[in-house]
Amino acid sequence: MISVTNLTKIYDKQPAVDDVSFTLEKGKCIALLGPNGAGKTTTIRMMAGLISPSNGNVELQDLKVKDIRAHIGYLPQHPHFHSWMTGKEFLMYVGRLAHLSTKDAAARSEELLKRVGISDAKNRRIGKYSGGMKQRLGIAQALIHNPKLLMLDEPVSALDPIGRRDVLDLMEELKHETTILYSTHILSDAEEASDEILLMHKGRIVESGPLENVKKKHQVDKVSVRFSEQTEVYLKELEALDFVTRSETHKQTIHLYVTDIEAARDKILSLASQHKWPLQHFEIGQTKLEDLFMKVVNSDAMDDSI
Repeated sequence: MISVTNLTKIYDKQPAVDDVSFTLEKGKCIALLGPNGAGKTTTIRMMAGLISPSNGNVELQDLKVKDIRAHIGYLPQHPHFHSWMTGKEFLMYVGRLAHLSTKDAAARSEELLKRVGISDAKNRRIGKYSGGMKQRLGIAQALIHNPKLLMLDEPVSALDPIGRRDVLDLMEELKHETTILYSTHILSDAEEASDEILLMHKGRIVESGPLENVKKKHQVDKVSVRFSEQTEVYLKELEALDFVTRSETHKQTIHLYVTDIEAARDKILSLASQHKWPLQHFEIGQTKLEDLFMKVVNSDAMDDSI
């Protein structure tokens, strides 16, 4: 539905976004992933028409229009609300800005307040809303004109666990009604809410595609173990096992990436029993999206050092 081609933004002769191309399919929820500074917000702001690209373009495939802003709903990372307005007043205000009639803006506001779950607070001043309620209101304003694409910039990063859950549940419902592109550096949220991912690093798309396909492509079996004594005592012996391809240690937990998960399980538990290792934690599984991203970042860092 949306085609992004060779999108580039240069600041002080350095590319913040570097020749990015991708397409967004209708009815999908797509996560734009990456650490802070990867270029996610700049990409979204260019797509929303808030800043001009140095090169490239954004096109809406089924409409031959040069300015696609009328067909995009946008929620910035730090939205601004008039705290003295009520929720309904604010939605009617943005509805009128979107060229809805007063009657249509009022009807659409009532519909969306109910849709996002804050209808009972429609006459309450926004200054008294919780963080989760403000994000819901922000999503409602982005939907006021029935956009073909809803773009959310870090929609849950500043919320407490309850507010985060509220917004993720709402996104799960909304993706059946419109295409959603949202940026996040919280990879577990992407695994939970998205159908496809765009993995961004240093201004470039380094991996993309349906979430399950990307995970399957990069998935590796791993074993995680933790001991009550110093980890270093056991790390060398575990790394020497022939099925271990590499290891990482994080907060005293050893993560072993293995070629044979069953052999790894049997051998490590056998060693722990035989030598009476003080094993506190043992877990087998597969790498997650976070593991893939760390692999991309670390390999890039190694390339830079060569």
